[in-house]
Amino acid sequence: MFNLVLFEPEIPANTGNIGRTCVVTGTRLHLIEPLGFSLNERALKRAGLGYWGNLDLAVYPDWNDFCLRNGLAAHGPEPQLHLLTKKARRTHAESTYRDGDYLVLGKESSGIPEELLARYAESCERIPMLPDKATLANRAAWEHRTGELAEEGYAPAEQAERGQEGGHEALQRQDICGNFIDPANYRISALNLSNAAAVVLYEALRQTDFPGMD
Repeated sequence: MFNLVLFEPEIPANTGNIGRTCVVTGTRLHLIEPLGFSLNERALKRAGLGYWGNLDLAVYPDWNDFCLRNGLAAHGPEPQLHLLTKKARRTHAESTYRDGDYLVLGKESSGIPEELLARYAESCERIPMLPDKATLANRAAWEHRTGELAEEGYAPAEQAERGQEGGHEALQRQDICGNFIDPANYRISALNLSNAAAVVLYEALRQTDFPGMD
């Protein structure tokens, strides 16, 4: 069985969709608080359809509690962890997945905090995507509008699935093994959180021959 971990998720429909994926693949879902929604929220249940009640779910107050309760190293390295981030050099397809591994995705607005990425540098992975110049003809307007939303006081979830720009100098300083991309190559473009979870989970299942699946 694999484990999907959502670090401080913000959008209930994404978590609902991911919960549905977990049920049909026999995957356990771990949610690390704070959450941007209530677990009783209608949007969460609607996205999860009738699957939500069948979900193997665990909720934790913070990262350290998650690690403690699952026997994982809280400060790295930890071979069972796979942290998904656009800042990683290695792709998810270049990684090896084993039964019981934990696939970690960050919040929609800013991803996994750099402090955690630095702790588990060798566990960081990314999903390949086209560069911004091939996907965002209005890249400058996108950056400007997102800045306006932040200034207007919109919540991170309302800024919507965007991720941090640049800003990973601390990672670069610690990156003696070349685990992270150059800040100049960092991309705004990103998959929806629930799509990213499905992409990585199914690669892990493929590598383990889809246990118990037809």
